Amino acid sequence: MDARDILIRPLITERTTALMAEGKYVFVVNNNANKIEISRAVAEVFKVKVASVNTVNVTGKVKRMGRSIGKRSDYKKAIVKLAAGESIEFFEA
Repeated sequence: MDARDILIRPLITERTTALMAEGKYVFVVNNNANKIEISRAVAEVFKVKVASVNTVNVTGKVKRMGRSIGKRSDYKKAIVKLAAGESIEFFEA
């Protein structure tokens, strides 16, 4: 898999912006990607050194629109901790 296929998009919320102060960045990643592939993809795309990767499989919530019931899609999220002194300028702007 290509690095651009592994990293789908950054996940930016109030909680994830607070984690950025600790050097942790959160991405939505491919469901089939493992921690080693995620680490290599972040290092390749953003030219940083990765210290650790934690992953979470998030199940989609069941939502209703009137009488019909739907479900949000499941996704995998990766919390990537960078080495000391490293940062991703993409998120800082």
